[in-house]
Parts: sequence; C-alpha cells; structure tokens
Amino acid sequence: MIDTLLIHATAIAMEGDAILLRGPPGAGKSDLALRLIEGGARLLADDQTLLRRVDNHVLVRAPAAIAGLIEVRGVGVVRVDSLEEAPLALVVDLVPSAQVERIPDNRFEVVLGLTIPLMALAPRSSALRGARLRSHRRLPYRGDERRRWSRHY
Repeated sequence: MIDTLLIHATAIAMEGDAILLRGPPGAGKSDLALRLIEGGARLLADDQTLLRRVDNHVLVRAPAAIAGLIEVRGVGVVRVDSLEEAPLALVVDLVPSAQVERIPDNRFEVVLGLTIPLMALAPRSSALRGARLRSHRRLPYRGDERRRWSRHY
C-alpha cells in the first residue's frame, strides 16, 4: 500500500488541521489560501503538497524546497508564515459556482486508505472568506474525539 503521495494542490491549516485545496491550474487555490491566511489560517504548501499516512492520519506538508512559499499572481513567489505539518481534515475541490450545490450531501474521498470529508466550493465567491470551511456543519464526528466539526472550524 502506498503511504506517501505528491499531489498538485495547495494546503492551509485552520486550528491545527489541514485543508487541502484542489483544482486545475488557475482555479484560485493560491488566491483562496491567501484570503484564508489573512483570516488566521497558516500555509502548509502551495502548488505541490506531500501527503503521508501515519497510523490513522494523513499528514500534509510542503516539499522542503518550497516550504513557506506561495505564488501571488502578478507579484511572484513570496514567503509567508507557515506550519510544517498538520493532519488532513478536509478536501476542498474548487469548481465553478454553477457546480456548487446549495445543500450538498455528505461527501468523502479515500486518501491513502483513510476516508476524508470532501466538499466543493467556488474559490472566488465573495461570500466565502473561509466561513463555509469553518462552519461546514454536515460532517460527521471526527474519529474518537466526540466533538462536532462545526465546533472545530
């Protein structure tokens, strides 16, 4: 079984948990990450993200060569405050707003053999500002910790 992956994605941490932002080039991954960082999130990785399974967690980090760096369109690559590693809590697929369901069903994806909550977001939504990530209330309990995701984000 594969226990590490290098993927095209950006990752940020909110309250110590990793959120993986996926989408094609130009989808707005770095832009959304920067907006979330302005709101208190921390960068884990931009553009290339390492996933590593350890026990019942998928840990997220940047390859060493790009740790702490993020591309700002029209400016270039800049260094920002970053976190070395965090456990994956949520996968977010960035999609056109027409593809975002108003009241989506619970969705999940298997990542390195573990089931991770999955949601679709329009990255440039002016209403977003990280609120849906923090208040994603339809997710199940997290492992053995008997707390709701809505309290965690």
